[in-house]
Amino acid sequence: MTASTAPAIATRHRQTQDKLARVEKALGRLRRERGRLTVRAVAERAGVSATFLHENTDARALVQNAMADHHSRHDRQAQQEHDRIEASWRERALNAEAELTRTQKEVFAQRQRIGELMGQLRDFYLMFPEHRKLQERLEGARSNLRFADKRIADLEVQLLERDQT
Repeated sequence: MTASTAPAIATRHRQTQDKLARVEKALGRLRRERGRLTVRAVAERAGVSATFLHENTDARALVQNAMADHHSRHDRQAQQEHDRIEASWRERALNAEAELTRTQKEVFAQRQRIGELMGQLRDFYLMFPEHRKLQERLEGARSNLRFADKRIADLEVQLLERDQT
């Protein structure tokens, strides 16, 4: 290193350190703003070229670490959201299962009650065998009455027609 190149190298080193500081600030701002963490976005915010971010090992490491941290945080948040939704669905499924079990028990109890009532009804009909006979006789009497009413109406019409002639 010669005496004439030393100031140029020092200046170049200061400029690089300044760019690295701006990259760190840009990364911090993007994290706070929850912006998209891409090389292009960091380069624009920091006022450096994307080439600098790719070629400078320190800058590349800063961006890669920030992106890895961002992705792992994003993955954790996504996993937490997934777990929250999963827990909600699990709770709903358990509630539905409990309600289904309760409903099945209720249906079974209702069927048993219906069976008991049907048995009582059958016993009632067996205790009163005349009931069915009486019901059939009543139906027959109603049918005869309808027939007789129709026949009487026809005869009345015939009488009226004969009186008019």
